[in-house]
Amino acid sequence: MEEAEMQIKGKKVTDKFTESVYVLANEPSVALYRLQGHRRGSLPELAQHKADMQRWEEQSQGAIYTVEYACSAVKSLVHSSVYFRSVEGLLKQAISIRDHMNTATQGHR
Repeated sequence: MEEAEMQIKGKKVTDKFTESVYVLANEPSVALYRLQGHRRGSLPELAQHKADMQRWEEQSQGAIYTVEYACSAVKSLVHSSVYFRSVEGLLKQAISIRDHMNTATQGHR
C-alpha cells in the first residue's frame, strides 16, 4: 500500500513540476505574442498621430514665417516714417501751389 501511495504522490509531484516547466518555458512566447498583438493594434494609431503632428508642425512653421515676415514689414514701416513725412510735406506744398494757381487764375478772369 505504501508503494502505491508513493507512486501517486510521486506522479502528482512530477505532474506539477512538468506543468511548472511548461509554463516557464512558454511564458516568454506568450509575452511576446501579447506584445506583438498590442503593437499591431496600436501602431496604426501611433502612425496617424505622427503624421498629424508633422502636418501641424509644418503649418506652425508656415504661420511663424508669416508672423515674422509681417513683423519685419511693420518694422520697415516704422523706419520709413521719414519718407512718409517727406511725402506729406511735398503734398502740402503741391496743394498750396494748386490753391495759389487757382486764386491767380480767378484773379485774371
